[in-house]
Amino acid sequence: MTIEEKLQHFNDYAMEEARTQSAEQVDDYRAAMEKIFQEHKEERCRQEELQIKIETEQIVRDNNKAFSQEQLQIKQMLRHKEEELKEKIFVELKDLLGRFMDTPAYKDLLVRQMKEALQFAAGEEIIIYIDPADSMIERELEARIQAPVTISRFSFQGGMRAVIPTKNILIDNSFESKLAEEKERFIFKGGDIS
Repeated sequence: MTIEEKLQHFNDYAMEEARTQSAEQVDDYRAAMEKIFQEHKEERCRQEELQIKIETEQIVRDNNKAFSQEQLQIKQMLRHKEEELKEKIFVELKDLLGRFMDTPAYKDLLVRQMKEALQFAAGEEIIIYIDPADSMIERELEARIQAPVTISRFSFQGGMRAVIPTKNILIDNSFESKLAEEKERFIFKGGDIS
């Protein structure tokens, strides 16, 4: 083999070796880039999934908050409407009581309550009060219970009150206090708004 042939052979071998190494380096580089790309894709997918999860949770929180606010507004509207209806009912009730006070049954009720108060006092001093609106039936009531009746200086919307001073007892059968008690206890049934 001549020097030129040896040189050519060496050149061919060196070129082949360089191509092989170059191909290996390109393959290694490509594999490394492919691995980096896959890792980047996976990381990007994880970030997107996390972002979707965060945004979904935020939407759910916002919806829950909006729902709670709407529910609270509805409850407030219901309470307001209930208060309006309650007031209307008690205005009508006062009107009915006013009409009841013009009946003989009202006088009978007063007489019964006064007799019960007298019986409760058991001989102790008792002051029986009637509403100023009932002043025209004072004498009739006194005759029926055989005891004095005092006209109150303050209106209590009908009914009667009695005081037993020695025992420091107030018997309050006034319509005013009965209405106040009922109004305090009154609740609408048939629906839960809590």
